[in-house]
Amino acid sequence: MKRHLIAAAVVLALVARPASAANSDKTYEQLKLLVDVLGFIQENYVDEPEAQKLIYGAAAGMTRTLDPYSQFMEPEVHREMKTETEGQFGGVGLRLTVKDDWLTVQTPMPGAPAYRLGVLPNDRVLEIDGVATKDMTMSDALKALRGSPGTKVKMKLERGPEDGAEGDWKTISIEITRELVKIESTLSMKLDGGVGYLRIAEFSAKTPDDSAEAVRKLKKDGATSLVLDLRNNPGGLLSAGVEIASMFLGESKLVVYTQGRKADSRQDFAAAAKAPYPGLPLVVLINGGSASASEIVAGAMQDHKRAVVVGERSYGKASVQSLIPLPDGSGLRLTVARYYTPAGRAIHRDEKNKTGGIVPDIVVPVSQDTEAKLYAQWEMIYAKDKKARSAVKAEDMVRDEALDRAVELLKARDVLGTLKREG
Repeated sequence: MKRHLIAAAVVLALVARPASAANSDKTYEQLKLLVDVLGFIQENYVDEPEAQKLIYGAAAGMTRTLDPYSQFMEPEVHREMKTETEGQFGGVGLRLTVKDDWLTVQTPMPGAPAYRLGVLPNDRVLEIDGVATKDMTMSDALKALRGSPGTKVKMKLERGPEDGAEGDWKTISIEITRELVKIESTLSMKLDGGVGYLRIAEFSAKTPDDSAEAVRKLKKDGATSLVLDLRNNPGGLLSAGVEIASMFLGESKLVVYTQGRKADSRQDFAAAAKAPYPGLPLVVLINGGSASASEIVAGAMQDHKRAVVVGERSYGKASVQSLIPLPDGSGLRLTVARYYTPAGRAIHRDEKNKTGGIVPDIVVPVSQDTEAKLYAQWEMIYAKDKKARSAVKAEDMVRDEALDRAVELLKARDVLGTLKREG
């Protein structure tokens, strides 16, 4: 009886806010099938089933029938999702990988606790809080390292000779106090010819502030134009994308609008009245890995003729998800609308007709092999008291043709701007 009450409670929650009485009756009839299935499983399955697992499974199954982006998340997955969108977490600040069958430090994050204590790239992680990592998954290792700021974690590391030299490995034991670690979503540098470069890896809550600070520093260092690199950026927060576009648009121009199922559900997102960089010459880089908020920015720049878009057609994810917390700590990521560029372009991917995405003003084809190599060499390695470097050795790097084209365009603009017109 208790189990049936649990199933009935789920049904009552699902139909608590019906669109109409008729719809409610129809929905209740359809959901009765779910109650019957739950009842048969609970009473007759060969092993004693867990009611929560059954309910979670039913919720996950429902969302899978909708689209690839709607998702029911159990509490642990929901917490991870919030961590990504908030752009920070409690931890020690390590990126891990598996190398030669060992759990290995890829890089400490600059300024994080592990970085300050001198943890180095290629250090092997032998133990976390006394638990050997030999059979530990990457996911479990990251969970063990994360925790509330102020708590401590003990690690046993093994460090080999520097730069592949001959010698013995030595064991190092350290205790690290966890802190609030910020996920770095931006990378900036000054290129030749007064061209600034800003790469945004994802759009989190911290991205607008980080990007504004990066552009300010680039301008201070003499940058007179900017390449905004959104390649392989899967998106993130809609609001963060709007704020990035607003940095360059101003005049309360429309950045994007969303449209849900109901006719009156349209919502406009506009830039601020004044932009900090309304006239900064700009090229935006995109490719097949650019999606969602990346496409919002690229589409707005293109529709308002504010920037030249260079690269390859973007992915075409124009759906808006709401993250809905549920009472037990689980969550629902639900597609509630689709977004459209200021000119009304629908860029959602159509698998059947192979359409969708933002088409660049200047297409620069890149092979899959080169794309993979470029992605690898963008990964930065950090070590205390050393200059940051690419994870790929200089002799193994490939030419970034799309970036080169963007820089050429901005340099040519500067040259043409200095020419005097003859009357």
